[in-house]
Amino acid sequence: MTSIPVSSRAGWQMKKPSIIPGFGLTLGFSLAYLALIILIPLSALILRTTSLGWSGFWAVATDLRTIRALETSFGTSFVAALINVVFGVIVAWVLVRYRFPGRRFVDAIVDLPFALPTAVAGIALTALYAPNGWIGSLLAPLGVRIAFTKLGIIVALVFIGLPFVVRTVQPIMEEISREIEEAAATLGASRFQTIWRVLLPGLQPAILTGFALAFARAVGEYGSVIFIAGNTPYQTEIAPLLIVIRLEEYDYAGATAVATIMLIIAFMMLFIINLIQAWSRRRYGYGA
Repeated sequence: MTSIPVSSRAGWQMKKPSIIPGFGLTLGFSLAYLALIILIPLSALILRTTSLGWSGFWAVATDLRTIRALETSFGTSFVAALINVVFGVIVAWVLVRYRFPGRRFVDAIVDLPFALPTAVAGIALTALYAPNGWIGSLLAPLGVRIAFTKLGIIVALVFIGLPFVVRTVQPIMEEISREIEEAAATLGASRFQTIWRVLLPGLQPAILTGFALAFARAVGEYGSVIFIAGNTPYQTEIAPLLIVIRLEEYDYAGATAVATIMLIIAFMMLFIINLIQAWSRRRYGYGA
């Protein structure tokens, strides 16, 4: 009978099998996917921008048209994401807690912006909110103009971003038992106190995730915005459109510079949101 060396047996005993099988394979695939799909293209983008040099990059970054376009993109995206958080939570609450005729139909409509081409959404919204549109004609006598203004951009971004909040919050809301609300009511909590102190703390991580997804989606939106924005330089021109304009002018370095600036700002904002989300998870005991 062949004996196993002591060193081999000790090494075999010290090596513990992985709880999740295939960890090495899946980790390698994940890293390769991350590198090929995300890191390498972004590295090429930054590398192309370096051809401008620091002075050229700074000139693009401080150009008034670039600054205005970035302000329009990130400002309207932030406002639209905030609006989507409020109404997305309300829509999710209605779909989870109430049963009414046509609920399945309403639930399906929420996903419509996912499947609808953004250009189609932009044309439809412009037709509705233009001064001679169904809704725009009603608001025009009141002095309210939506199409071809920043307000129109916000409307378009709210339309395409709402499903991200609803579909992020809805599963978490379904897991909250009604018994928790009943227990809070028996302890003397008002309806507002139950929502503010019992329900919202559990939903806060999901709400922040939905906000981050809606914001990230809105920052890069192009198709639905260009139709309703009016695309006036220094006023309603968004950063993605400015990138396209630079490409049409064969200013590839300038286009990649604007894209790099957008990348840096978006990464910083999403990083801050993730830090807040991690803090909220630790505070309310949901893990890091």
